[in-house]
Amino acid sequence: MSPSPISGHYSGPLVLGLTGGIGMGKTWAALAFRHFAVPVFDSDKSVHKLLGPNGAAVAAVIKKFPSVGVDNKTTVFVDRKKLGDIVFSDVKKLRALEGILHPLVEGMQKAFIAGHARRRTRLVVLDVPLLFETGGETKTDYVACVYAPQFVQRPRVLIRPGMSAARLDAIEKNQFSPELKCQLADFVISTRSGRGESLRQVKGMIKLLNGLPAHVWGPAWGK
Repeated sequence: MSPSPISGHYSGPLVLGLTGGIGMGKTWAALAFRHFAVPVFDSDKSVHKLLGPNGAAVAAVIKKFPSVGVDNKTTVFVDRKKLGDIVFSDVKKLRALEGILHPLVEGMQKAFIAGHARRRTRLVVLDVPLLFETGGETKTDYVACVYAPQFVQRPRVLIRPGMSAARLDAIEKNQFSPELKCQLADFVISTRSGRGESLRQVKGMIKLLNGLPAHVWGPAWGK
């Protein structure tokens, strides 16, 4: 069950992409993988770090969007709410932001997988909300999509601080539909019926994945 290091022939970790729309329960699914000792790369946290105090993307983002910069005399960072208000209403600006962030995040992902390859880890997860939208599935062996029906998802999202129906609609407008993501994925994790059921699904998925060969690390990531 545990994705512990393995002996014998080893071609790198099996890379599972974990994706899903906002409010679908992807954070919980990622925690479930971690519960079973599977390493998870959190793309959202990486973006927060890149945009946070003295982050690697701060200078480039502020140069492109001057109004989002915050300088408190000791550190400089990006006001992510202001940035979101700008890019989620203008697809060209969103693409410009992605052009700054995505190469940096991909470099962090590569370092993450490389570290686990050195430790001969069996399975790793890349938690990437926009996996299909950015073509990231080509750098995974398999993809799992987290899904909940709209009547479950929307109330989850709308209770978040600073969220509104209009903001949610703007975010979703720039993403593939949940149904399309499920069609494109190899696995679907339903979060409709509670955490216990989701945990059971993840456990079964790990058992299956641990028996499959890994192919993508060398050819797709250049190792």
